[in-house]
Amino acid sequence: MKKEDVLSHLQSAKSAHIKWLDKAKLLINGLDLQDSIIPIDSKECSFGKWFYGDGQKLKSLSNNPLECMQNMEELHFNFHDKYLNIFNIYFADTKKAGFFSKLVGSKKRKVINEEETFLAESYHIEMKMISQNLIEEINRLERRLTAVSNEKIESLGQNL
Repeated sequence: MKKEDVLSHLQSAKSAHIKWLDKAKLLINGLDLQDSIIPIDSKECSFGKWFYGDGQKLKSLSNNPLECMQNMEELHFNFHDKYLNIFNIYFADTKKAGFFSKLVGSKKRKVINEEETFLAESYHIEMKMISQNLIEEINRLERRLTAVSNEKIESLGQNL
């Protein structure tokens, strides 16, 4: 595990959350985003795969308190959960479909009413707040990683 790779993953996570917020807003505004739907499972997006893989090694850094990783995990999960609420408003038919069909099957957007639009917008506001908190937590982790030597981070992969 290299310091520059870890920092790159964290930068990508921040960028992805900003893009996902924009995509959710575009969905609410009526644009069809079927081929760019966010992975519903928080472990299936690129950040989740990294976080539950190599990212877990960062728990053993002496200057990285355990609550940092716990906060990131909770915020990341909640972000996906709020998105799932929006997704279910616009693609109600996929609620009953299995996970595999959600990934490869057709996603037919349903017509929604004002109340559903308002609800989706409120979920989007919550997503935005969660994303801001997650980005702040990632920024803290980045600062901690910057303070640690490259050798110490590289040794994390060897010790586990």
